[in-house]
Amino acid sequence: MSLSEQEIIRREKLQKLTDLGIDAFPAAEYKITDSTKSIKQDFEEGKKVVIAGRLMSRRIQGKASFAELQDSEGRIQVYFNRDEICTGEDKTLYNEVYKHLLDIGDIIGIEGELFKTQVGEMTVMVKNFTLLTKSLRPLPLPKVDADGNVFDGFTDPELRYRQRYADLVVNPHVKEIFVKRTKLFNAMRTFFNDAGYFEVETPILQSIPGGAAARPFITHHNALDIPLYLRIANELYLKRLIVGGFDGVYEFSKNFRNEGMDRTHNPEFTAMEIYVAYKDYNWMMDFTEKLLEFCATSVNGTSESVFGEHTINWKAPYPRVSMTEAIQKYTGFDITGKSEQELFDFAKSIGIEVDETMGKGKLIDEIFGEKCEGNFIQPTFITDYPVEMSPLTKKHRSQEGLTERFELMVCGKEIANAYSELNDPIDQRQRFEHQLLLSEKGDDEAGQFIDEDFLRALEYGMPPTSGLGIGMDRLIMFLTNNPSIQEVLFFPQMRPEKKAPTLELGEDEKVILEILNSQEDALELNEVKTRSQLSGKKWDKASKTLTKNNLVKVEKIDEVLLMKLI
Repeated sequence: MSLSEQEIIRREKLQKLTDLGIDAFPAAEYKITDSTKSIKQDFEEGKKVVIAGRLMSRRIQGKASFAELQDSEGRIQVYFNRDEICTGEDKTLYNEVYKHLLDIGDIIGIEGELFKTQVGEMTVMVKNFTLLTKSLRPLPLPKVDADGNVFDGFTDPELRYRQRYADLVVNPHVKEIFVKRTKLFNAMRTFFNDAGYFEVETPILQSIPGGAAARPFITHHNALDIPLYLRIANELYLKRLIVGGFDGVYEFSKNFRNEGMDRTHNPEFTAMEIYVAYKDYNWMMDFTEKLLEFCATSVNGTSESVFGEHTINWKAPYPRVSMTEAIQKYTGFDITGKSEQELFDFAKSIGIEVDETMGKGKLIDEIFGEKCEGNFIQPTFITDYPVEMSPLTKKHRSQEGLTERFELMVCGKEIANAYSELNDPIDQRQRFEHQLLLSEKGDDEAGQFIDEDFLRALEYGMPPTSGLGIGMDRLIMFLTNNPSIQEVLFFPQMRPEKKAPTLELGEDEKVILEILNSQEDALELNEVKTRSQLSGKKWDKASKTLTKNNLVKVEKIDEVLLMKLI
């Protein structure tokens, strides 16, 4: 394992702590009485408190020091005074442990009393402190100068997503996204439970991937010696439960689709699906807009949310526009009654990439996606999809060639999909067979299997039912103003991390690092050069090696060149 100079120094401090008889990773419970939030809410001068958290900054001034402690709810100032902590002759706890062996990022417990400084800042006077965890790797903390300018912020998306644990520590605002995500799930559960519907779980490993048009991930079950698939949707299992007698079931499911990745798609994502017996898609539209108004208000305290340059109003009701009307409005082309060849030719004529594997449904989907989707900013139901696009949807009761389906569009993206569910087993078999033909034609997203067990379930009889699916990741993007799905996933999928090349440092480079390590702030470049006592040639070579390998950084502030560790 290759360690940086700072990591080596921290391990040396760990050994010194051990030599002093201090366990840097104690196992015993540390009983906390307060948090930073509770202290600020119920501040009482002189109150005794016990808190714990990370040491995030400190300003040592001889026998006294102000520092900041960060816990799960915020930060608070703490005051270390040598004579308060070390009441006897032995000053080791302050002079040695606190001043020299603790580092920014260490997790400590503090026993103390509350007071306010002369400028009125709530502060904990430290009476005793306990090292709870030694941090062996320095946090990527941003630097703030005297004018409030921030430097070296931990903002690189790839680093933040790979090291979400560090991101949450040094960018506390990121945590609020995930707090709101949980609020969304809780609000939706409350809405469904209050309506009398039942939360269930269905299989993730499936012998037949169904319920959506998507390419699955394939695995193998050794004991049964059969291929299995990670689910692409849970729809067919939830419908089986409606057949079994439940009037309303819902599930928050992890789904997996072996497809491309971009700012709105991750191969592993969370969907919510709900199915309610004796309802249709008209009822589901009313239900959906009330649900989303309730969720938006629960998450943000208002029925409005900002997304980029748009303010989205989630308050019901939402406009309803048929797909045929939308395509005709934005392209001038009426898809009603058109053949596959006519759709192919039109799509090609307006610059849409098409190929021979595309059936009518895929062609219409491409036309709508390219020319219509982006025009729907406020929540809008797009209704009555052509039958070729909806293999699990009941045919429209009055319009030939269409189905009773809607998608909810927001800011040009689909966040919900719903049907009057197809419950005719004969019609369903024909739709499956059509999907199978498309698959054989080369459409790798079309259904490649006929689920005979699901058809058998329908043959027992499924009552008239409406179902709804919502992409939870995409919905929370809109509620938290995040244009990238990676921002609302704790651990988004990424390529394997490349191993950094091992760097062998010479004695000259180590001299420079040792000087910089002795200070918490940047030093003037000339001072470092003077203290290093290196010749001009050796200094140039060593400093270039360190900057080239991102170990140190040189920057100019107020006409002064400064050197600091990265």
